[in-house]
Amino acid sequence: MAVVVSPSDLQTLEDCLLNKTKDVALHTRFRALFTLKSLKSEDAVNIISKGFSDPSALLKHELAYCLGQIKKPSALPALESVLRDTTEDPMVRHEAAEAIGAISEPSSVAILKEFLGDSERTVRETCEIAMAKIEWDNSEEGKKHYASLNDSIIPLYTSVDPAPPSSGLLLGTLSPDDISEQGVERLRKELVDSNRPLFKRYRAMFALRNIGTPAAVDALASGFADDSALFKHEIAFIFGQLLSPHSVPSLLKVLQDTRESDMVRHEAAEALGGIATPEVLPHLREWMNKEDAPRVVRESCQVAIDMWEHENSDEFQYANGLGGATPITVV
Repeated sequence: MAVVVSPSDLQTLEDCLLNKTKDVALHTRFRALFTLKSLKSEDAVNIISKGFSDPSALLKHELAYCLGQIKKPSALPALESVLRDTTEDPMVRHEAAEAIGAISEPSSVAILKEFLGDSERTVRETCEIAMAKIEWDNSEEGKKHYASLNDSIIPLYTSVDPAPPSSGLLLGTLSPDDISEQGVERLRKELVDSNRPLFKRYRAMFALRNIGTPAAVDALASGFADDSALFKHEIAFIFGQLLSPHSVPSLLKVLQDTRESDMVRHEAAEALGGIATPEVLPHLREWMNKEDAPRVVRESCQVAIDMWEHENSDEFQYANGLGGATPITVV
């Protein structure tokens, strides 16, 4: 249910997000964005959609993510425009395609299909997964899953994911077999099998997330050896949801690898900020201040430091999704 806020509060959030005074810190703009996301309103969709002219690819990709999480079809024209813009950063276009899949309107399959042959691999792969998600949502399995959801079932994670966990792990009810060594190893093999469709590998990925044990974290970390930046960035995102200190070594390795894709390193930085253990802060500061580091990595470290400071403060601990920031309070 959407939260109602006053016009003046909405204007404050819009001014902050769109940096109308030209002096708003990036992490503060992220907080405004995630406040708007939490409103889940048409006003929020309208304001967020105005931000795609910003020069920051990091911010624009987060705008697209939030529009997908709000799940309102009114966001589709803006997202489709971003996907069609071949001059836009591939990371932003990928997130727009993923958001289209999150909103999951059957009519969106046509535009996703157009970009299955895109020159950018991350865009091609995202469109493939988004199409498969829309198909699954409208399948008998998907319909049965959504029909079974009720107030008595509390999901492990509230995010709209690009793929559902593997069958049997949809509702977060784990059996001893699921979390056994054999169960985790079976999912690990599905995860790293490059001959399987990406959507099925993603389903194994989210099943391992729901298991969440150190063994499951290790299984997920094995996916960082894949050659798909999209695949690896999703693993880093999941580590940001799990918030397991056990994943810190693998995330630091990703952040520090200058040969790794920027979109993977950026996601690793934000995950580290959310996990917020003491040893990660010096690394985040180091990469935020490296003049020769890619902009998206530097900016992600800036946002991650704000997350780290928030998690280590006495402030109320917001659940963020994990997309990249904690909300600010305007109501």
